[in-house]
Formats: sequence, structure tokens, C-alpha cells
Amino acid sequence: MRIGLIADTHLPSLVRSLDELGPQIADFLRSVDLILHAGDVTAPSVLEWCGQFAPLLVAEGNNDIFVDPRMAKKQMLDIEGWRIGMTHELRPESRPIDEILRSSLDGEHVDILIGGDTHVERLEFRDDVLLVNSGSPILPHHLSTRLGTLGLLDISGARVHAEIVVLGDSEGLPNPCKPLVLDVSSGALRRNGGTAAAEAAR
Repeated sequence: MRIGLIADTHLPSLVRSLDELGPQIADFLRSVDLILHAGDVTAPSVLEWCGQFAPLLVAEGNNDIFVDPRMAKKQMLDIEGWRIGMTHELRPESRPIDEILRSSLDGEHVDILIGGDTHVERLEFRDDVLLVNSGSPILPHHLSTRLGTLGLLDISGARVHAEIVVLGDSEGLPNPCKPLVLDVSSGALRRNGGTAAAEAAR
């Protein structure tokens, strides 16, 4: 199963729709089976836009002051034997995984932990947990409106392929983000292209 990860869309801002940034975000979401939004949607129209491409679940962000049946403080899923937990805020993400799980998911164990909030892409495997923050597709690293990042989980039985996908540059506005890739197989990290557990430079 291909799962698209998105977070911190913060619309409307300088643009009212993700389409205004170009076709890259829609093209990516069109390729997945499920979309997980890690919060700070800020406008219901974003959910309708994302929902045209695939089924959608959302972790409520601190700027989400509306109600939608697809949205909850935390989302828990079991997909092909992998336990996935998603909530908006995991910061500081450098804390021990057990501490993050206690504060964000009431201590529930997961294999994959998804968050947002920082606008900074992060992908790492620690303490038998794959931690993913897909960054922001529209306000990367809290810079001005421009293309940023999305995330991908490709789950196939005992294997998970995880990526941070850099969407490209906007005209006159370079993308500050870095592509990251990890493969996890049966709870063990495999290096992919020389990239081990990785974190974007802060």
C-alpha cells in the first residue's frame, strides 16, 4: 500500500489552493492509496481537495478549529501488520522514542510514528520505531510560500519503504529541503543508497 503523507498546509495563506503552487502535489497524491495529514490543515477546503485523490485521515493540529469526521487528535491504524500512529506534535523530536510515545500517543506502541508541526522534514529509525515528519508542502522550514516536501510510505508485507519527497523549486524561491530515504524490513534498518537514519539539517 502506498500512503501519502502531508502536513502543515496552513491554507488559505498567500495562496488559497495547493493547485496554485503547480501540479506536483496533486500528481503525487494521485499516486497513493491513502493520505495521512498530520495536522494544521486550517481550512476544510484542504481536506476536500486532498480527498479527491484518495481516502484521507487527519491528526488535528493546533490551528485546526473546525470539525471533520476524518479528523481526530490522534490516528491509529494497522496496515499489513504495521502499527501506525499519527499526531500533530512530536516535538522535540530528538527525545527518546518512549518519551515521545508517552506524550503524543498515551504510551501506545507503534512501528511507525508520524507527526508534523515543525515544517522541517525528518526521517529516522530509532528504538525499533520509524519516525516520519513530512515537513510542509507550502511553507518549508517556515520560509515564505513555496514548494516544500511530502512523505511516502510504501508498505509491502514485512517491508516499509519511506521517503521524504522534495517537490522542486518555485520560481525565484529555492526549496530548502533534502530528500531522505529509508527501508525498514521486519524491524531492521537497511541502508538505501548510503542513507541511514537521517534528519534534515536544522
